This record gives sequence, C-alpha cells and structure tokens, in this order.
Amino acid sequence: MRIDPLLRALSEPTRLRIMRLLAHMELAVGELAQVLGQSQPRVSRHIKILCDAGLAERRKEGSWVFLRIAVSETGASSLGTAAATLLSLAERDDTLFAARCDEDRRHLAAIRAGREASAEAYFARHAAEWDTLRRLHGADEPVEAALLSALDGEAIGGLLDVGTGTGRMAQLLSTRAGRVTALDKSPEMLRIARARLQDLPADKVDLVQGDFTALPFAQDMFDTVLFHQVLHYAQDPSVVLGEAARVLRPGGRIAVVDLAAHEREELRERHAHARLGFSDEQMLAHLASAGLTPAAPVALPGDPLTVKIWTARRDGVTAPAVYRETV
Repeated sequence: MRIDPLLRALSEPTRLRIMRLLAHMELAVGELAQVLGQSQPRVSRHIKILCDAGLAERRKEGSWVFLRIAVSETGASSLGTAAATLLSLAERDDTLFAARCDEDRRHLAAIRAGREASAEAYFARHAAEWDTLRRLHGADEPVEAALLSALDGEAIGGLLDVGTGTGRMAQLLSTRAGRVTALDKSPEMLRIARARLQDLPADKVDLVQGDFTALPFAQDMFDTVLFHQVLHYAQDPSVVLGEAARVLRPGGRIAVVDLAAHEREELRERHAHARLGFSDEQMLAHLASAGLTPAAPVALPGDPLTVKIWTARRDGVTAPAVYRETV
C-alpha cells in the first residue's frame, strides 16, 4: 500500500477520533455518528477514507454496517493496529487530543446502555420460551462446568463459537481463549451477544454473521470450535462438522454440547429443532466423517432430557490421532 493515502487518512481530526473509538469497541456507523455528533453520511465518508487506507474495515450484519480496526489474517501487526498504537501514545502526550477522546468515551456509555436495554427487552419477550427449554434439561451451570473441565489442561487458543446466540459461552471462555470469534446467522442475536461482550477488549472478540453450513473463514484458522446447543438445528450435521473441521487448525479441537437422543416432538414443532438430539453412535459417525478423532462423551442427566458433551480432535498431520479423555 502507498503511504500517501495512509497519511491523508490520519490528517483529519474526526478520523483520528474514529480510530481511537474503534480501539475500544466495534461500532455501527450510526453509533459512531451518535458519539461524534455528526451526520451519518459525513461519518460514512470518513469511514470510506479509513477503509481505503487499510486502517479500518467494514462488516455487514443484516441491515447494519459495523466498523473495526483492520486486522491481519496472519495475526501479524496490521496498519490498523500500528495506527492504534501510535494514537494511544499521542493521546498520552497531547492534552487537547486526550480531552477530546475522553469526551468521546463518555458518549460511548450511551451506546453501551442502549445495547443492554435492547438485550433486556429481547430476553423479556422470550423468557417463557427459554424457561421451558431450560426445565427440560436442567440448569446451565453444571453443563458449563463440565465443558470447562473437558477443555481443561490445554490452551483454548483462537476460539470459534458457532451459533453464539446470546454470547454466554463466548463470554465464559474468553478468559481462557486467545481471541474469540462469535458467529451467528441472526443479526438480532448478534446484537444481543454484542451487548454481553462489549466490555471485552476490542482486539479480543469478533462478532460475525454467517451460516454454519458455509463458514466465512479460511481453513486452519481456529484452535477450538464450539457448538453449544446449536447442532440440533442442522439438517445435515456432517456438513456442518465438516465445515468446522476445515477451519480448525491441525491439532485443534471441536466441542459439541447438545441433547442426547430423545422423543420430545414439541421441540421440533415449536422450537425448530431439526434433530431430536443425538445418540453417541450418530455423533461419533458425524465426527469421523469430518476426519476428527473423538474422545469418550460426557453425560449430564437431566429431567427428562440429558445433555451430552462430545469432543474430538483434528490430527496434526493427516490421519486421526488418539485424543485423551479429560473428564
């Protein structure tokens, strides 16, 4: 990239403010306009200049467009992260710039509060439905503890949380993961997850809209892939797990938390479950078809439904390798 567009992009005060805001959290174009006190078309012009210079990048999510500091796919420092570091130093040494940035950050509180209010309203609308599902398989806490135990002893590394929903599992595992990518097909659910995850560092989490049958990632990108109560929505679980194996790095792990096989037809009829849980034989066959080597499953009996945790590993070279049981 030529240096002229980069220097021009950093020569305007509003664009410097945008870069400092994006260093704290990913923001929608409308949210940036709200913080900056400028019209959305004007902010969009500034965003275009930053994106053209390789400093920021857009990501469409339904009808919304979100902005973040540009990151390198290889994990190396990008122009965006280098500029963010430079502007952090500038804020420390320039009192006028620091005062402007402090004021902008105070306006971010309104953005955070708005996201949380939206999440609370969504929870209120769906509380009865979720309470019904929770009563079928028991409390979440024992399942989450068992999952943490199953993943214990090794670094989670780069985590892909497929079907992140409210972002609960992404939040739970964020302290153990190097970086979290939370994916969901629903823009509304991603907005709920964003409210939950918005206090994590901007360089710690990505929220991505996408379909689990065609993950929008290159191969070998993640160390751990999680499916938490989501695989039962898959018409063809083998295709979904094959996609997960594709984006998993050699030696990486997949964890599936889902219902054991059951006969509760109302989950299919009222809650769009494509699969009434999985038997161990079914799940192990799906994992094997994806080229993964499974560990012994873990069962957490509920009343009336049982939750199972299946884990599997992608071999570091070519053929499946034995995965030691951790629970």
